[in-house]
Amino acid sequence: MIRVAVDAMGGDSAPTAEIAGAVEALTNLPGGFGIQLVGKRDPIEAELARYPDVDRSRFEIHEAADVIGMDEKPLAAVRRKPNSSLVVGLGLQKKGLSDAFVSAGNTGATLAASILILGVHDGVERATLATLFPTAGEPVIVLDGGANLDCSARELVCFARLGSVYVRDIMGRPNPGIGLLNVGEEEDKGNAVVREAHQLLRRCKGLNYLGNIEGRDIVTGTVDRGAVDVAVCDGFVGNVVLKFYESAGKLFIKLLQDGAPDVLDRPGIRDIIRRLDYSTYGGAPLLGVRGVSIICHGASPPNAVMNAVRVAVQSVEADLSRHIGAEFSQREPAAQA
Repeated sequence: MIRVAVDAMGGDSAPTAEIAGAVEALTNLPGGFGIQLVGKRDPIEAELARYPDVDRSRFEIHEAADVIGMDEKPLAAVRRKPNSSLVVGLGLQKKGLSDAFVSAGNTGATLAASILILGVHDGVERATLATLFPTAGEPVIVLDGGANLDCSARELVCFARLGSVYVRDIMGRPNPGIGLLNVGEEEDKGNAVVREAHQLLRRCKGLNYLGNIEGRDIVTGTVDRGAVDVAVCDGFVGNVVLKFYESAGKLFIKLLQDGAPDVLDRPGIRDIIRRLDYSTYGGAPLLGVRGVSIICHGASPPNAVMNAVRVAVQSVEADLSRHIGAEFSQREPAAQA
């Protein structure tokens, strides 16, 4: 059975949202996995008592006395609090007692702890946060989503390769199209790092590189050279685009509520709203680490936690981490690509 450790104390509404999401996961997702709730036992037990019908045999509770707060400095907090729910949860995976980890806690601390505890695959320049974006067609993975604000050209190539493996293994697209997010499609567009990354990607064997793309191409999910499955950028740009996307979806829904509330109950509109809701996609996987670490929004509702568990289970079932390790052991370094 796949074991998914959930940081029960991490999010803004912990442990209520985390445990409700874990219960929804066990109720609504296909079986074959169990949940390890990591945190303070008494609050966890009190929340679980609200669900008397849930199958308790699929739950484990792992005591963790400390919690890393949202406002704490990530690396210092990880080192200062070895008994935090975040560190204990990732430690289970390091010890072979768990298969995946999900947290809606301090993003920086989750990043730091995942890299320190799980380690990074040989050949991976930097681990990257892969965020799923809704489009007019199939969703697009944008990476980096905010983990690495300043990136080298080699690191952007690394992100492209990581995203390609994820889209192939988890989303079932055998030849993912890679786009480099830029201010124009022309060869000479962008800053020095992006221009260098473009040249490296052009020479990178085994990648279906489509060239430079613009922000509008994420929304459509396609360019004239083919479908865009992976959009590559540094974390500064990626996080700005992500926050804009989230606010644009909320604006669309509010305009409907104010101007045409009668249409909100139509099945087609409900499906559109569901696609625009970030909770539908769960969390963002941290690609490149030796294991599975899924990072959720701090305000994640139960539906987002449930879907983060779904992504974690899919990643384990697809043997994603091993495939990433194999990909980077077989490929030439980016500088020689």
